[in-house]
Amino acid sequence: MTKDCITIILAPLQGVTDLTFRNVFSDHFYGVNEAVAPFISTMAQMRLKPSRIKDVDPENNKKLFVIPQILGNDAKDFIFLADHLYEMGHKKINWNLGCPHSKIAKKKRGSGLLMYPDKIDAFLDIVLSKISNTLSIKLRLGRKSKDEIFKLLPVFDKYPLDEIILHPRTGIQMYDGTSDPDAFEKARSLSRHKFTYNGDIINLKTFHTIQKKIPGIQRFMLGRGLLSNPFLAEDIKGILIDKNINDRLRKFHDDLFSNYQTIFSGPAHLTGRMKGFWRYLGPSFKNSKKNIKKILKADSIAKYQDMVEAFFKDKPEFIK
Repeated sequence: MTKDCITIILAPLQGVTDLTFRNVFSDHFYGVNEAVAPFISTMAQMRLKPSRIKDVDPENNKKLFVIPQILGNDAKDFIFLADHLYEMGHKKINWNLGCPHSKIAKKKRGSGLLMYPDKIDAFLDIVLSKISNTLSIKLRLGRKSKDEIFKLLPVFDKYPLDEIILHPRTGIQMYDGTSDPDAFEKARSLSRHKFTYNGDIINLKTFHTIQKKIPGIQRFMLGRGLLSNPFLAEDIKGILIDKNINDRLRKFHDDLFSNYQTIFSGPAHLTGRMKGFWRYLGPSFKNSKKNIKKILKADSIAKYQDMVEAFFKDKPEFIK
């Protein structure tokens, strides 16, 4: 398989991979083909808040092709939101059946719905006969058991899905332990649908390991791997950019900071969002723990900026 055949998709991480992040990331790094946006929850009684869909406004998403993701289990509310997204210009949407968080799962949303194949079947039967968008599904192997996926595959095969994006962990695993590419390949072999792999691709080595275990797979979703190593898509695709790594990261950081500064009203919101950025990126620098801790403890914008300046001035070694 040539590198040109590989499609890299930015994963939806709530509170992280928002519109601002996606656009700034696209200005500084290459190799990512598309993104699934963080989920938009359906609202009861077919209600809609404009603020909920602002993130996927096509007018502001011209740098990277984005697919809206919907979280919900009520068919009527889902159809209402899907129709609105279609009118905005979104021909493709994604249904979130993978969110592992217990507060969501307890409401039979996200991965919490995976234990109920009949409910998923009834939902898809109603929704896919009513919406104009095409639908993909992002899910896990199950909520509690890896075997749950095998009761779901015959249900999915009844419907014309765009693709299945499978993170081969259970919901209750959250992000602990390791993903199971063997279970992914078994599920893929039993389905008629196109599959995208998602889970634990954190560097070029882990990417090649997954490639060997799942021959022929062409579509990969990267989340935490891209946040901790923004160069990962470039490395996977063999894109060579002759620029200093730390200079690129510093310019990316400063651009992201500047853009968020125009959005967040208070200093705590701004530094809080940027500290989230460092929690992913920071550990990728060699011997960085003490200096990253100083950034994370900064209690003002000025202090934060001073700590970031000092960090890069020390020319830390970035480890891919």
